[in-house]
Amino acid sequence: MKTLFAEIRSAVLVTLMLAVVCCGLYPLAVYGVSQVLYRDKANGSLIVDAKGTVLGSKLIGQPFSADKYFHPRPSAAGNGFDGTSSGGSNLGPTSKKLADSIGQNVADYRKQNGLAADTPVPADAVTASGSGLDPHISPRNAELQASRVAKVRGLAAEKVQELIRENTDAPDLGFLGDPGVNVLRLNLALDQLPGK
Repeated sequence: MKTLFAEIRSAVLVTLMLAVVCCGLYPLAVYGVSQVLYRDKANGSLIVDAKGTVLGSKLIGQPFSADKYFHPRPSAAGNGFDGTSSGGSNLGPTSKKLADSIGQNVADYRKQNGLAADTPVPADAVTASGSGLDPHISPRNAELQASRVAKVRGLAAEKVQELIRENTDAPDLGFLGDPGVNVLRLNLALDQLPGK
């Protein structure tokens, strides 16, 4: 009986010790290191204006539909870019609903941007990402939207192209993935310019 209680006592003490280390000390250490070394990333890569108002995150897309803004890729997350409903549509390549949706998105994209009926449209302009929260569009997608934005804002096309280049993120580590234009940063940069 004495041995049984000794075993129970040891098990309880080890459980308490592991709870303190794994549920207390370790998370606090990770939090502390992240706040010191990676403060911006650890806090959501937030974009804040001069008044301290949070405008969004570099990591999560936002819906823009006005002609004066670059439009993000479509989102299947809730009502669009809803972080609590992150996910794709789960429609497969043989889905008629998906084919019809893409066909409509292609027609709408061409109309919005004043493109000819045979202009190739980038896939990211008409399909949602897997998370539905992608903040980037392809450089080609941005180029096709540039003339619309420049015209509405009364800006030179070269200035809009320059902003696209400035807000294009390179592939991770220089070779993983493709370059992407951060739509929120680009639209905020546009809002800083004088125009119509």
